[in-house]
Amino acid sequence: MTLQQLKYAIAVAEAGSMNEAAKALFLSQPTLSGSIRSLEQEIGVEIFKRNSRGITLTPDGVEFIGYARQVVDQFNLLNDRYVEKTKRKKKFGVSMQHYSFAVKAFIDLVKMYGMDEYEFAVRETRTMEVINDVRDFRSEIGILYMDDFNDRVLTKLLSENNLEFTPLFPCRIYVFCWNHHPLAGRDKIRMEDLAEYPCLSFEQGTDSFFLAEEVLSTYEYKRVIKANDRSTMLNLMVGLNAYTLCCGLICQELNGDQYVSVPLDSDEIMTIGYISRKGMGLSQMGQEYIEMLKTYSTQVFSS
Repeated sequence: MTLQQLKYAIAVAEAGSMNEAAKALFLSQPTLSGSIRSLEQEIGVEIFKRNSRGITLTPDGVEFIGYARQVVDQFNLLNDRYVEKTKRKKKFGVSMQHYSFAVKAFIDLVKMYGMDEYEFAVRETRTMEVINDVRDFRSEIGILYMDDFNDRVLTKLLSENNLEFTPLFPCRIYVFCWNHHPLAGRDKIRMEDLAEYPCLSFEQGTDSFFLAEEVLSTYEYKRVIKANDRSTMLNLMVGLNAYTLCCGLICQELNGDQYVSVPLDSDEIMTIGYISRKGMGLSQMGQEYIEMLKTYSTQVFSS
């Protein structure tokens, strides 16, 4: 197995076509195809599934390409530093469900390290994409929640993708709405009180409702609106007196002071945590980010 073969495999995975990858690499298609087959035979793993519609990664191939990218990235860093005498920026990425507190911690991390020597990436996205990003090394850390409802499904899904969940803090369920909502001034809100108001939830595509970002996803809501980004949700809260269910950690610095979280009258508990590659320790920057999340949650819940 050579570094060149790893680069070829990555190129094919990104192109989704042997012919397109061969063109990009300035190789003949038979040469590239032969190199990939030789690699697969050597490692005893089928990386790509070939059919009449093109080429796709096998489950083993997804994992292999993730590791191949890591090896190639490390080689490029070594080459730039010691051969080309240039300095390539170090990378750090986080994927998350739609949590403003996680974005706030990310902002603080960027301010701490600066952007001269680092390249940062933050992705607020669907639950399945958070998992895929960490699995495929696009992000070092993924932020999501578990509860009694989704625990078994998520644990199985993470195990299948060689990932693990580390709890950060437990929290109760809150109703998140704008501060002029008719129920905003209450000490607690019951589910029946919310019946006439639209419930907002983040779209998960065709993925299972076990991957919903909001707790109580199987509750029979009278009115529901799906959205796909946080700013749209905030607009709907103001325009329609809509609400969503959350962990209670809201960041006024980012969202503004016109939104509130009110405790839901429920015994439900959710656990916010992070996912990472199984058996791989976090980088120094990753550890710093996690500590910022813990600190921020302590400040909010103790205030």
